[in-house]
Amino acid sequence: MVLIHENMSRGRTQSGWLDAWHTFSFGGFRDPTRIGYAALRVINEDHVVPGAGFSEHGHSDMDILTMVLSGRLRHTDTLGNETEIAAGELQLMSAGSGIRHAEMNASDSEQAHVLQIWLIPDTTGGAPTYQQVDLPAAETTRTWFLLASGKEGEAPLKLLSDTRVSIATPLAGDTTALPVAGGRRLFLHLVEGIATVDGERLVAGDGLQVGEEEIGDLLWQTDGRALLFDMGARRTAA
Repeated sequence: MVLIHENMSRGRTQSGWLDAWHTFSFGGFRDPTRIGYAALRVINEDHVVPGAGFSEHGHSDMDILTMVLSGRLRHTDTLGNETEIAAGELQLMSAGSGIRHAEMNASDSEQAHVLQIWLIPDTTGGAPTYQQVDLPAAETTRTWFLLASGKEGEAPLKLLSDTRVSIATPLAGDTTALPVAGGRRLFLHLVEGIATVDGERLVAGDGLQVGEEEIGDLLWQTDGRALLFDMGARRTAA
């Protein structure tokens, strides 16, 4: 079944320092129809005020991707990593048997706009790891560019699940093909822009969930940016 997760139907968390939108159930937002999809468990779009953020907390058995859309985050963890993640960079923390970390807005004056993405690994345990890379230049990603993969050496970042994460940065008037699922599961997250697919309009923050069906191409009405999750079918989010 093809399902559109509309941006305004997402859950929302608002506090003094955080304004966050949740594509799937997270925190106080619980929707039994939106627990996750295949290996994909969380897509959170976070706006963090200057000088604040997520203080030290723990994770295990989860791959956590962090994409900074604007601003900067300061990352520290119990592996000894102390680094900043700026707009145009992508972090992958594989929590393994357990890791503690903090993600704080590194600026005293600028808001940080961040995507936090959680993927369930195919196996549990193991040593936690940390990876960080630059995103490719927009002009090189008019079509899909592979960012992360569960296959060793296939992409800049190594995941612990049968998942491929790609980015595209098309221009208005471009057509972006979606791969044939072929027994896999696809999820598209529209980061920026407006597009149509099979007569349906998608805007920034929308998600497109695809099962066994074939689906048409994305037709871009504006410049845009999208993430595509191509996942093995047998994993069930929990």
